[in-house]
Amino acid sequence: MYELGANRYGKSRIRLVTVTREAERHVLRDLTVDVALEGDFTAAHVDGDNTNLVATDTMKNTVYAFARDRLTGAPEAFGLELARHFAAGPQVGRASITLREHGWDRVALAGGPAPDAFARRGDLTRVAVVAATKSGATVEAGIEDLTVMKTTKSAFSGFERDRYTTLAETDDRLMATKVTALWGYGETAAEPGFDFDAAWETARSTLLAVFGEHFSPSVQTSIWIMATAMLDASPAIDWVRMVLPNLHHWTVNLEPFGLDNPGKVFVSTTEPHGLIDATVRRTG
Repeated sequence: MYELGANRYGKSRIRLVTVTREAERHVLRDLTVDVALEGDFTAAHVDGDNTNLVATDTMKNTVYAFARDRLTGAPEAFGLELARHFAAGPQVGRASITLREHGWDRVALAGGPAPDAFARRGDLTRVAVVAATKSGATVEAGIEDLTVMKTTKSAFSGFERDRYTTLAETDDRLMATKVTALWGYGETAAEPGFDFDAAWETARSTLLAVFGEHFSPSVQTSIWIMATAMLDASPAIDWVRMVLPNLHHWTVNLEPFGLDNPGKVFVSTTEPHGLIDATVRRTG
């Protein structure tokens, strides 16, 4: 005997660009959207009966149709509109929307920022993950692809050693990582009027400021310090998850060339790298 386990399906990487043509300037939005549905889809898998399936092409078209008039604010708010729409289907138990917003800056002209010309930003990607059921919704926000480095105030010592350990302890090293951070809001975020843009900016700016300020005994400690600071700065956030690769910068040995290296020349590596993943949440 067999039974169908957990399953979901949807449309991934829906590319969406909108241009709002205001009187004095144009407003550009650029997103990648994923839609995923969970629910009563056993018959499609087991019996070849597609009655309860929403075509993934329909999901794509719905995203474009909603963007016509409803993509007017934060990506989280747009995600709530989409998630609640799909969750209203009688066969749908849960609808999840993941949005990645790609930033563009106005091109600088002699007279000021261009009203209708843009350059793609490369510093980070804003992320929103919204899920809706018949009884409510959850909202998460975050950051991807934020590469940061500090050239001091980082150490790693006192770790376990065995016959295979060759890493030297250090009390001063370069620390670099590509930040993936996701945080979850409480129930109030799903209510009308919540300022997602302000909450996201507070979280982003706090993360960066604390990264630059604190002394790091390890990447694990850095996650704790940055995440707790974000929770302190934003009462609406319930938890913060960070996934940080340790992008190593090894000191180059210049002795074969008759030169010393007083912490000046490094080789940057991306593989292999340490990977630290932790979630910090409020108690109670």
